[in-house]
Amino acid sequence: MASENLPRDSDAMAAADGKPAARVFVALKVAPEIARDLAQMARELERFPVRLIAPDDIHLTLVPPWNETSIPTAVEKLCGVAEKAAPFSLAFVHLNYGPQPQRPRLLWAECAAGEELTALHAALLLVFGQNDDRPFRPHVTVARIRGNGAAVARKQPIDRALSFLQQVETIELMQSPPAGEVGYRVLASLRLGGNSVR
Repeated sequence: MASENLPRDSDAMAAADGKPAARVFVALKVAPEIARDLAQMARELERFPVRLIAPDDIHLTLVPPWNETSIPTAVEKLCGVAEKAAPFSLAFVHLNYGPQPQRPRLLWAECAAGEELTALHAALLLVFGQNDDRPFRPHVTVARIRGNGAAVARKQPIDRALSFLQQVETIELMQSPPAGEVGYRVLASLRLGGNSVR
C-alpha cells in the first residue's frame, strides 16, 4: 500500500504508538446537502427528549465500532476493499422511526440495500473479522430518542418517503468521540476503485 494512504495526523497514529486503542468504525459520509436536509427534518423533534445529529456527523455505518490498536493496519485493510469496489448510487428512500416501530430509539433515513452496497458491506465485515446475523438495513441516524420513544412517535408521527440520491465515491475510517464529547473524526477517506483522497 502506498504511504499516501496512511493518515498523517499524529493523533490518528496514537494507537500504533502504544497509547490506548481508538474506537473506530467504517462508514459512508452523507453528502452535505442531503445531511442538511435530513437534519432539518429531524428538527421536528426538538421539543422532545432527543439528541439531534449534527449534519457533519450524519453517516451510514458499514462496520460497527471496535477498539483498534493499529490505525495503519485498519487503513490498509480498508484500502484493499476500496480498491476492488466501484462507485455507486445510494438512494435514501424513507424517513421513519426505528429499529422497531413499537419501541423506537432512533429517527432514521432508510436507504435502498442495492447490490453494490450489500456487497461492500459483506466484504468489509469479512476483512475486519466481524459478523452480523441481523438482516442488513442500511440507514443513517438523524436523531437518538431518550426515554419513551413510543410516546414521542405517537405525539410526533414521522413516516415519509424520500427521494434523495447520492453518488458514493469514497469510504471512510472514522473515530468515535471520547466519552462526554461529540463529533466524529475522519481518519482516512479512500476512493472506491482508486487511491486515497485523504
